[in-house]
Amino acid sequence: MVVCLRYNNVFLFCYALSLPFEVDSAVALLLLSVVSFDSLHTVRQKIRKAATDGSVVQILRLPETDNGVFFQLDCRVFEFFIKIKFSFLKFQFSFVLFPNQAMDGDTAFLEHPISEDTLQLLFEASNSSNLEKSLEILIQNAKSDYGRLELASKRILPAVLNIVNSLTDTSQSHHYQHNHILSLCFKLLRNLCAGEAANQVSFLELNGVAVTCTVLKLEAASSSPDHVLVRWGLQVLANVSLSGKQHQHAIWEELYPLGFVSFARLGTKETCDPLCMVIYTCCDGNSEWFKKLSCDDGWLVMAEIMKTASSASFGEDWLKLLLSRICLEESQLPVLFSKLQFVDVPKGEVTESKDDHFSFEQAFLLRILSEILNERLRDVTVPKDIALFIFGIFKKSIGILDHAIRGKSGLPCGIVGIDVLGYSLTLLRDICAQVGERGIIEDSNDVVDVLLSYGLIELLLYLLVALEPPTIMSKGLKQFENQDGATASCSLKPSPYRGFRRDVVALIGNCVYRRKHAQDEIRHRNAILLLLQQCVTDEDNPFLREWGIWCVRNMLEGNDENQKVVAELEIQGSADVPEITALGLRVEVDQRTRRAKLVNIP
Repeated sequence: MVVCLRYNNVFLFCYALSLPFEVDSAVALLLLSVVSFDSLHTVRQKIRKAATDGSVVQILRLPETDNGVFFQLDCRVFEFFIKIKFSFLKFQFSFVLFPNQAMDGDTAFLEHPISEDTLQLLFEASNSSNLEKSLEILIQNAKSDYGRLELASKRILPAVLNIVNSLTDTSQSHHYQHNHILSLCFKLLRNLCAGEAANQVSFLELNGVAVTCTVLKLEAASSSPDHVLVRWGLQVLANVSLSGKQHQHAIWEELYPLGFVSFARLGTKETCDPLCMVIYTCCDGNSEWFKKLSCDDGWLVMAEIMKTASSASFGEDWLKLLLSRICLEESQLPVLFSKLQFVDVPKGEVTESKDDHFSFEQAFLLRILSEILNERLRDVTVPKDIALFIFGIFKKSIGILDHAIRGKSGLPCGIVGIDVLGYSLTLLRDICAQVGERGIIEDSNDVVDVLLSYGLIELLLYLLVALEPPTIMSKGLKQFENQDGATASCSLKPSPYRGFRRDVVALIGNCVYRRKHAQDEIRHRNAILLLLQQCVTDEDNPFLREWGIWCVRNMLEGNDENQKVVAELEIQGSADVPEITALGLRVEVDQRTRRAKLVNIP
């Protein structure tokens, strides 16, 4: 057995190492009998010879100890630690034991050790003699513009890439210490490339993109990937991609599409956020790459991202920026939406059987787009074809009302069909609100008029008639249950989620805003009274009264015919409301003024 130890760039070579142990045992006895100093060349030669004869032990640095030396023994089957105190020798070293059967994979690392010059450069820049501490110090120094510029002048980035290169060949061994050092290297590279042009150029020239991508691909393909390591590596690529088209092209060529897919399949928010940043910054300014993400091989990238984001969530806005660009600005929503329908269909299953259903990922996509549009109402323009596509989704999802029960929560309610119905409705509401925000455009073919020409108002009025009346109206109508209203009420549909009626009324209000032909359509369909009935409070529809008043206001503004109809309305009678009756009051109609008034119950 041959053991190689290193201290302050000086190699200590230990011979006659006695190592009696059983593979399944938890204790080992290490006896160091001879220590000699050899040159790096001699050490390498002896290691190569030892690799053919028996097991080799490779050095890894660990945190300093106050009272001795810290040994780490990793036999791939078990791990244990031995701490030996030396009163006369104060330095730290560590080693990892690889059994004979592991030599083929591990000798590669020994063929590519970290050079002494590289370590010396890092130690001098950080004023430290420990690799881990040096990296941590430099990470802090690289957080400022001045620090990044100074480290660029000292050529720190090439040294860090050299370390990553040295460790990459042994990434198959997946040792914690290797991954920890790699993570520190990626954090340092991320900070070095944060807006510092010299480092970004150097990173590309030294093939840093390929080196980083190789580590990330190996990690993503491992049986137990280190998500933190992947996150730091993706953040390196994200900062590098901000430096220009040449860097973006290099990253895209390395990772599209299989690399992106493998990272998305890790299924964590920590990796999903930087992945979306890398993809967005690479595609920014290249509409063809955005289109690729919704068709061909690229849709699988977005499908996996949507699966991860819908289950593990996301913490940054890069996903929203990505979807806004792909689905709205590049008008690729129809392609991506259709692809997401079959994302969970097992191989061999006939996909046509699912045509009348929606997937969880489709509902999540509409939810994110609804949030985007609501947050950026003045900034995002929805093309006509996308608005019509969303209207088509809305019409297709209405069928769920036939077997829906009364919803007890707002969106998202967790039922895919209802979420699709609700979010397509809120998207249409905000699309029609955009014109009002920006002012009416004298264009008979604008997005709202196109939707109206496809029967939007007719469909919305149908839904209001088909829904159960607001709660307060239902209570007032109970006295007529045994007359003509009892049979009709049985066929009315409940609101599938809290706020559905409110959203329908809000969409109508946006459609009739300063559009006389839309206002006239309300009158022609005898729906003025129907809209007046929405100006009430309703426990199942928060803010229904406010939206109802907005809708009626828009319906009457500048329309003399509609105002005349409302002016001619007369109170025909009153209905007893239980809440009013409980107060000892009832509603009567004043025969002279034809106005309602409250009187005491005799």
